[in-house]
Amino acid sequence: MKLTLSWLKDHLDTDEPLDALADKLTMIGLEVEGIEDKAKALAPFTIALVLTAEKHPNADKLQVCSVDTGAGAPVQVVCGAPNARAGLVTVFAPPGTYIPAKNITLGIGNIRGVESRGMLCSAAELELSEDHDGIIELPADAPVGQGFAEWAGLGDPVLDINLTPNRQDCAGISGIARDLAAAGMGKFKNPSIKPIKGEFPCPVKVSVEDAKLCPGFALRLVRGVKNGPSPDWLQQRLTAIGLRPINALVDITNFLTFDRSRPLHVFDAAKVEGDLVVRRANDGETLLALDGRSYTLDSNVCVIADAHGVESLAGIMGGEASGCSDDTTDVLIESALWNEINIAQSGRRLGINTDARYRFERGVDPAFMMPGLDLATHLVMQFCGGTPSEAVVVGNAFGEDRIIDFPLSEVKRLAGIEVPFTEVRRILTHLGFMVAGSGAVVKVAVPSWRSDVHGKADIVEEIVRIVGVDKVPMTPFERGDAPRKPVLTQIQTRTRRAKRALAARGLTEAVTWSFISKPSAEAFGGGQPELALANPIASDLSDMRPSLLPGLIAAAQANADRGTPDLALFEVGQIFKGDRPQDQFIAASGVRRGVASSQGLGRHWSGSAPATALDAKADAFAVLAAAGAPMAGLQIATNKLPAWLHPGRSGAIQIGPQNVLGYFGELHPRVLEQLHADGPLVAFEVILDRIPDAKQRPTRAKPALELSAFQPVSRDFAFIVDRKVAAADLVRAAQGIDKKLITSVGVFDVYEGKGIDPDKKSIAIAVTLQPRDKTMTDQEIDAVGEKIVAEVTKKTGGVLRG
Repeated sequence: MKLTLSWLKDHLDTDEPLDALADKLTMIGLEVEGIEDKAKALAPFTIALVLTAEKHPNADKLQVCSVDTGAGAPVQVVCGAPNARAGLVTVFAPPGTYIPAKNITLGIGNIRGVESRGMLCSAAELELSEDHDGIIELPADAPVGQGFAEWAGLGDPVLDINLTPNRQDCAGISGIARDLAAAGMGKFKNPSIKPIKGEFPCPVKVSVEDAKLCPGFALRLVRGVKNGPSPDWLQQRLTAIGLRPINALVDITNFLTFDRSRPLHVFDAAKVEGDLVVRRANDGETLLALDGRSYTLDSNVCVIADAHGVESLAGIMGGEASGCSDDTTDVLIESALWNEINIAQSGRRLGINTDARYRFERGVDPAFMMPGLDLATHLVMQFCGGTPSEAVVVGNAFGEDRIIDFPLSEVKRLAGIEVPFTEVRRILTHLGFMVAGSGAVVKVAVPSWRSDVHGKADIVEEIVRIVGVDKVPMTPFERGDAPRKPVLTQIQTRTRRAKRALAARGLTEAVTWSFISKPSAEAFGGGQPELALANPIASDLSDMRPSLLPGLIAAAQANADRGTPDLALFEVGQIFKGDRPQDQFIAASGVRRGVASSQGLGRHWSGSAPATALDAKADAFAVLAAAGAPMAGLQIATNKLPAWLHPGRSGAIQIGPQNVLGYFGELHPRVLEQLHADGPLVAFEVILDRIPDAKQRPTRAKPALELSAFQPVSRDFAFIVDRKVAAADLVRAAQGIDKKLITSVGVFDVYEGKGIDPDKKSIAIAVTLQPRDKTMTDQEIDAVGEKIVAEVTKKTGGVLRG
């Protein structure tokens, strides 16, 4: 929402400086995102007179101009504008001036061998318009040497306010002024609007087929208008906030949209056939709108139609066929109320964003429907002349009355501050509320323009934001004797930890659609009828995702197509195995492509290894460890793999045969082809909901770190086993000898090849012994080693390698 300071002062009598007004707006909930002061930005630009303009000796399209800047002797400027000529009064920028549109600072230049001391400027170069065909032409009596911004009246700062969706009343500048007045920044100007007395009955009738879509509709005809340019002051205001002046009739509607948050529409009466009807569009009807685009409508869209057909998209945009032009002599002015939800849905469906839609979908003041029509009529008659008809009104023009019983103690209870009743009354009255009573409970009537206020807490909010949020004391929560319960649920905690762990491993978080195509869903075990969307937003987003991986694969391929083939992506989100709540899970998934291994992303002078299934395994284990899984109990299985994984380069992570926590490995080439992705890709997916809860043991808390005073001992063992034996079986057998003494067992080598039978392999493990009571003797260490060899031989059939 943009507004100029002078426009604000039309509604607010104030002497407060601009910075103070901006600070107060932010404090009362109307955040000022920026202030544009063109007078300050354009201060170096002055008015100058071109004395002579001679052809450049070395360039056909350049001229060498002698320019009187009003600051002494004339200066020489090389100019390429086609309208540069002797006697022209224009805008001059001396060396050292910053040119906004070009993002450069001028210096003394040498152009084709001729020195140039400055620049003659176009409107586009000063960001005043899009006109860059020539330099600015000013009236002959413009004072040479005076600052251009001061002479042109550009000293009106523009404030840009970020409105929250609930403050629809401040989508009009008068509403912003009302809030500032309540905050003590001036006096609110609210002159009454004189009703228009019609001179004749309106010949056009109006009917509304569905009052839910259009609660109120007012229409008036004005005959004998003479359309043309709007007054300079109105054009300047619209231009300052980024709107293009069109003609007086259209500019009036734009002005009232921003001035009073009252969008209106004007029809050329000569182009309207018969009476108007507010109805739902017929499926397949089309409208050529004022933006020059043709829209195909359906029965969900509310329209204004005549005997010819659709003339306007209700509350969004008018049609080109009935638009006003310089030839318009009779005009129909429409002021209506529309259903907020329908306006929002229609605008989203058609892809149209307009200032009218912005306000109607948030709600406008119903009681201002008729005053808005009268104010627009006054302006039309003032700028264009004409004779008004009586108004045609259909529906309710006032809305519902809302009266709230408000205990004054609520301010202290909810906000923790004491506000005297006199101050409460002053604030609410200045904001447009009516307060009746003086006891502990008063009655507060909510103004028609505040559709966001429904209860006692809303009134407290109004009081607190005007008093000042900074007045609310900092009060710590009372903890009490009982320990505080966790704020986050277990799955929320696991989600955060999983994201942090994956980001630490160099993966980049992605957020993909929860919907995927049916073939993609079927490739990952989905595609059931109960997971198909009844009304998908696109044909390739038809099914709920059974896995996060299709979206991540598509994102990886999109990056590869744009020149980033080596990347690692992850996502933590919801997946759907069925339509029941118990069939929905939180998963953590990731993909690595190209050389995006866990050893380094992208190119490096020492080279980077391609990502393998072991990188995906490490990612999955990092997630499980961060989420609190019992790492010692994890098992790797290869007999329960899904079809989307390569059968020889992947694995399943489980705790026992019945609880599969996730999968990792290389994606199957057939699945990649089905998803139109280039491989190879490695991926993992872990179901965070399946991680068992940690056991709560009523034992004494152990210290976080236990250090032994004795030297640990490490011994290596290599066993020859059948190729089908898993390395994890050796690890478990060695760990089971003495879990207190053996602190770690790790695999450091797997060998197949020369010197080993074809159906055998060598697995080498490192075992660390950590004594607690005394230093171990060689005999004791050897005894433990013998037990390890015996247990591994018994459990796996392995033989100690010589």
